[in-house]
Amino acid sequence: MKSSIIDNIKALPPLSSTILKINKIYAEESSTLKDMASAIENDPMIIANILKIANSPLYGFGSEIKNASQAVSLFGMSMTRSIAIGNSIRKLLNVDMQPYRVTSDEFAHISSLQAALMLNWYKKIDKQKAEKLYLAAFLQETGKILIASEVIQNDEAIRFANEIEDSNNLAVVEKAYVNASCGEVTALVFKHWGFDNEFIEMIKYSDTPSSAPDEIREFATALNIVKTIIPINKPFSEMAINFGLKKALDAGYKVKLLEESIDSMTQSL
Repeated sequence: MKSSIIDNIKALPPLSSTILKINKIYAEESSTLKDMASAIENDPMIIANILKIANSPLYGFGSEIKNASQAVSLFGMSMTRSIAIGNSIRKLLNVDMQPYRVTSDEFAHISSLQAALMLNWYKKIDKQKAEKLYLAAFLQETGKILIASEVIQNDEAIRFANEIEDSNNLAVVEKAYVNASCGEVTALVFKHWGFDNEFIEMIKYSDTPSSAPDEIREFATALNIVKTIIPINKPFSEMAINFGLKKALDAGYKVKLLEESIDSMTQSL
């Protein structure tokens, strides 16, 4: 990894007091949904993003969700925390995704799609693991923000964008420019912010799951499958879906469950 990226990660500001409070509430077994709602209701940006996601067709809640309490009760503690952290981090970092040829809003939407597919698919396999993977899926592309910044600073944005546009393996292109994949950069970001080691490791190996330690290989593989199906350059393309399904088959998953989740999501888009 380029030393300039490492330096930029070390210089990242701390997480907001709201996020620290959310993490504390989530970690305490005695905490309630009311505690979580109270933690976010004074942060208009977090509430706006949670309500936007709650009212999107991806989750199909039916009636309009109008306040923090409703959203938290429907999403639960884990997913509320995931959405709050994900959107706050993107606001904290200076998001210019020009080298990936997407806007910051499109980048945020793709992250939401990856998280939604993970939840839809994995809750049919293991609900506990699904909630754990939801946050990782929502945040696993964070490193692209720093990679994009590095590429822009080196005046390589156009060349990088041209290679990304047609690539079926974005990690290879990223490594060619910054000596690290998005997963590796993202892992270092969350290590800087003090996230737990399991979370960091599953993202670190999300581009190379076969190299992951045994205890987190399943998580890294699931993340890799989801980002294969919904890559930033061609989300839900026929080729991307076929690649993802092939990876799921090779990993021993029941492919029909994943196909059902893909169909359900693409029909709602």
